[in-house]
Amino acid sequence: MGRRVFANAQMGPKETKEFCRLPAEAERLLEMAVTKLGFSARAFDRVLKVARTIADLEGTDGIGTAHVSEAIQYRMMDRLR
Repeated sequence: MGRRVFANAQMGPKETKEFCRLPAEAERLLEMAVTKLGFSARAFDRVLKVARTIADLEGTDGIGTAHVSEAIQYRMMDRLR
């Protein structure tokens, strides 16, 4: 029996890999954020999950560059607290 996930935040590594695939441009943007903004691996995963949620709310199947960009902005705001 598979794992029950009710929210994107509950996704484990296997689900994240399956449901948070990025196009090349979005992947480069996220890699740049990790490098230039010093995001940790944990922050990387969180940004992916938030980007998936943004795409879901928009009703799109895939995560795009705009979704990743918005998720990065939210992560930056979280750092300011």
